[in-house]
Amino acid sequence: MWLSSKVPRDAAFAASTRRICQLYTRQLGPHERVICADEHTSIQPRPRLSPTRAARPDCPVLVEHEYKRCGALNLLGALDTRSGQVWGEIADRKRQIEFLALLTQIDADLPSTVTRVYLIVDNVRMHTGKQVLAWLAEHPRFEMVHPPVHCSWMNQIEQWFSILVRKRLRIADFDSKAHLTERLKAFICEWNERAHPFHWKESSFDKIFAKCEQAILRAA
Repeated sequence: MWLSSKVPRDAAFAASTRRICQLYTRQLGPHERVICADEHTSIQPRPRLSPTRAARPDCPVLVEHEYKRCGALNLLGALDTRSGQVWGEIADRKRQIEFLALLTQIDADLPSTVTRVYLIVDNVRMHTGKQVLAWLAEHPRFEMVHPPVHCSWMNQIEQWFSILVRKRLRIADFDSKAHLTERLKAFICEWNERAHPFHWKESSFDKIFAKCEQAILRAA
């Protein structure tokens, strides 16, 4: 399913994929950055009805399976593909205004010598609405790049979200949304202290390019 079998493997799909491949693999100039962004939605604190018991010799962590519901948060994240640095915006909702808060955070953090920022995001209204387009017009160094539809695996921030889930969210047990917010921010800080990129190669796309070539040949 990761190859999104229902999406046509036509020339437009191949061109879009090839551009993503080049942005991930080519040598960037000092004035360029490639940043991937997306949202991890509906993260629930899920405080347990009975306190979790820490692991002891010959006894694993004990977690009560029943929990209380106390809302959910959304983590809007962005990853620099060359340094591995992560930016995060944590909010109750996910709208254009929250996405713009993330972009503003990135813009303030990047030096003025960076004059071209390729922002890889999926093509949903939250990323392409009027407020976002107006912001982009005022910040011309940012250029949006959209992977093909239903190809979230091409967005490297998804890899980082996977690490976050495995290391911090596999068992959700937080006292409140405030506690969850604090732990998410702490994880981002800890990550950035020893950040590393995900080294994609052109061979990472070989399988999907082969699918494209087969589909184009059949269409011809």
